[in-house]
Amino acid sequence: MTASENFTALWSAEWKNRIAELGSPRDGETGVDDFLPDESPGAWQNRATRWQNTRDAVEFLDPTELDSRSRVDRAVYLQQLEVLIAQVGNRHFERPANADSAFWTDHAGLASNPLRSQDDARAFIAQLSQLPRWFDQHINNMRAGLSRGFAPPRVSMIGRSDPVRSVACAAQPEDTSYAAPFIKAHAAGIIGQDLLDSALSTIRTAVIPAHVDLLRFLDEDYLPNLPEEIGATASAGGADYYAAQLAEFTTTTLDAAAVFDLGKQHVAAIREEMRSVAEDAGFDGDVDAMLAFMRVDERFYAKTPDELLKEAAWHCKRFDAIVHDYFGRVPFRRFGIVEPPPALAPFYTFGRGGLDRYTLNTYNLPARPLYSLVALTLHEAAPGHCFQIALSSEMDELPPFRRHTYISAYGEGWALYTERLGVEMGMYRDPFEVMGMLSFQMWRAARLVVDPGMHAFGWSRAQAQDFLRENTAIAEHEIVTEIDRYIAWPGQATSYFIGQLAIIGLREKAERELGADFDIRWFHDLVLGFGSVPVGVLEAEISYAIDERRNGIQIRGEQ
Repeated sequence: MTASENFTALWSAEWKNRIAELGSPRDGETGVDDFLPDESPGAWQNRATRWQNTRDAVEFLDPTELDSRSRVDRAVYLQQLEVLIAQVGNRHFERPANADSAFWTDHAGLASNPLRSQDDARAFIAQLSQLPRWFDQHINNMRAGLSRGFAPPRVSMIGRSDPVRSVACAAQPEDTSYAAPFIKAHAAGIIGQDLLDSALSTIRTAVIPAHVDLLRFLDEDYLPNLPEEIGATASAGGADYYAAQLAEFTTTTLDAAAVFDLGKQHVAAIREEMRSVAEDAGFDGDVDAMLAFMRVDERFYAKTPDELLKEAAWHCKRFDAIVHDYFGRVPFRRFGIVEPPPALAPFYTFGRGGLDRYTLNTYNLPARPLYSLVALTLHEAAPGHCFQIALSSEMDELPPFRRHTYISAYGEGWALYTERLGVEMGMYRDPFEVMGMLSFQMWRAARLVVDPGMHAFGWSRAQAQDFLRENTAIAEHEIVTEIDRYIAWPGQATSYFIGQLAIIGLREKAERELGADFDIRWFHDLVLGFGSVPVGVLEAEISYAIDERRNGIQIRGEQ
């Protein structure tokens, strides 16, 4: 057996076990799992042992004996295993909820997926029947985390039990979001009355009681006893935990101080760009005056949710008109624009993109300025997340652990890069939309300051809010919800700008070394063609591709 064949055997066996235990990635073709994972500490430790053994075996392989594709796969796979091992080592399963997401909202989101067959319906019913056990395991883990101070800060979790309450207090199964896919499938003739009745019975006897128990735990035990301290390093082992978070989300070796200093540098640089735009817009370079005007002028705010949704859809179609000028390969999968569930909307971010949907938050319209909508749509929809994730899932030439795994520095870095790309694509129509884009860029650069500021250097919640308030045009509601998200999810906010800087640097290198032979479509297809990879792998492989292309051009020129 060759080294490449040995590597394939190792990752294939581990991936098969991972899917069998944790569930299939949702790529539109895998159907619905008929189970929920075992969340017990013993199960997580067993997984960690398997990941450690697999990592050791993969590390033992000599990279020089692997073919070029396997060498890249190996680098991506090892980083992936290191993250999984570190998560279990830090007992991250004891903290399965934060201000941005939680296991109960993640699972409730599955109810928005259509049931395409009777088998899908039966599988989802079987999965729902396990919800009481699954919730109980999470509750036990959260109790353990709370007892050692490993839990999200209290201030960041205010109101986060409301989505649980909406299910727990439902008068009838039909009133829950979980009933919706079954009711739609029945109306479409996909399932019969027997499966609909079975689903409603399972919701009545398993889903609603599980939410009642979870709500009682959250309201009586968990939320009132969450820690007051907001910094990740405030608890025992917090410094190691935050370092692991930074390593996971940036995929680099940057420490908190380096991230903080990088943020300060780029906040200052973007401020200069904003002054130039404020000059062009007639505000004499006064950024604060322009931002103050943008926050209150009625022209910049939708009057109805439909207006916001339709405006976003129009920007998506504007991009469709120019997509082939900037991309050679585009995904087959389409995406829709949806709103978050009402119970989640007050705490949900402005927008979020995924495999097949762009979720746009229409709650509190004064917090959703139209001047930011172009940048948001490029980032979350196309050519950002919806575009990149769909394209990755369709790359059959890549192994599944690369098609179906999301690395934040890559995915968020790419999406943030597309906001800047909107300038040369002509997507921004006036200085206010350009300022909206720069405000979003500033927002992500500021995260490099406020995240380590709070988690490593003692910044208060108010201090972090003030930093966003002083440097961006995002709305007050968004400032509060975003800072609470960073408090409860240490490190994640740093991934965006780190990834974008890597992609911008690689593009500048390609333009510099290829000169007139630089092809923007070639570069974008190259970046997206790797799937989701760590920053170091992206830099090494694109640098190699640039050298290869330059040498090929020189050879052809000599001939």
